[in-house]
Amino acid sequence: MNVGIVGGGQLARMLALAGYPLGLRFQILDPAMDACAGQVAPLLQGAYDDAARLEALAAWADVVTFDFENVPATAAQLLEQRVAVYPPAGALAAAQDRVTEKTLFWELGIPTPPFATVDSWAELPGAVERVELPAVLKTRRLGYDGKGQRVLRASDDLGPAWQALGGVPLILEGFVPFEREVSVLAARSSAGETAFYPLVENHHRDGILRLSRVPAAGPELEYEGWDYARRLLDRLDYVGLLAIEFFVKGGRLIANEMAPRVHNSGHWTLEGAETSQFENHLRAILGLPLGATAAVGHSVMLNCIGDLPERAAVLATPGAHYHTYGKAPRPGRKVGHLTLRANDPGALAHGLKRLLPLAGFEEDTL
Repeated sequence: MNVGIVGGGQLARMLALAGYPLGLRFQILDPAMDACAGQVAPLLQGAYDDAARLEALAAWADVVTFDFENVPATAAQLLEQRVAVYPPAGALAAAQDRVTEKTLFWELGIPTPPFATVDSWAELPGAVERVELPAVLKTRRLGYDGKGQRVLRASDDLGPAWQALGGVPLILEGFVPFEREVSVLAARSSAGETAFYPLVENHHRDGILRLSRVPAAGPELEYEGWDYARRLLDRLDYVGLLAIEFFVKGGRLIANEMAPRVHNSGHWTLEGAETSQFENHLRAILGLPLGATAAVGHSVMLNCIGDLPERAAVLATPGAHYHTYGKAPRPGRKVGHLTLRANDPGALAHGLKRLLPLAGFEEDTL
């Protein structure tokens, strides 16, 4: 079968690599001639709203999916008229606008921070009064890895934040003094089958995910996350892999955002789960039976930001695996990741001590 992917980053690259053993073929649409997924699959170079390129992809593919959620609505609509598209355009639209997303969470009984829309400078003081400080001012659309947001701790912060972000629709969200951050990875197939991965604990630095760890929590918190994910899967008539990021406060989950695609916090599944998130996403969109999602031992994923560590040093660590994305080094850029798998927490901690310096940060930063 032929799978088209809109977006040619590392997620598309890993989807293709997971799909070849299943006998699948891939084409990638991306504006960049050097998109890293183009190293492992044929690349259609063109804008995401290039009608001719979209027509060509739809004519070739049996199904089309995405490696990022900010696909122009017109592109998703054009594709849906000609070929099966998963996740559905409605799920993409919900995730593209933070107000729409938070409203959806609220309607489904999924806890969120307090929030208010801010469409002008005149609306900002009123939003602050309703949400209260500290709060986070964010663009409603786009923005990732900490981009497109400013923390407001005092009234003096309003002016600089507006200067940095104003001019586009914004959302003000209450600041959550969380105890930790976790994510839920869930899959739903076109046949309606669902599967849920173990809860993942995540550590960020400068707004970028640096480390994910599994297992992360006891059954009660995990079941709560699975329940919230199931509500979203059903409401959106979702097909594919869905990731939801949560804050943990007072032993409960507070939803931060969702991503209608395979997700950075699921990279551990390549070696640490019976079936990777990438393979299960492909199984889901093709209507194939979903694979088992149980963790195999204990796992950690470390993002490589800006540059890659020395390969031999990583592979000398028992249980470690090295993944490069084929990207040129650049400050702040995700260029690869490392995974570490062990049979028990002690062995995992021992291996992690060796890998942390290689990945560019110290153990006491976690």
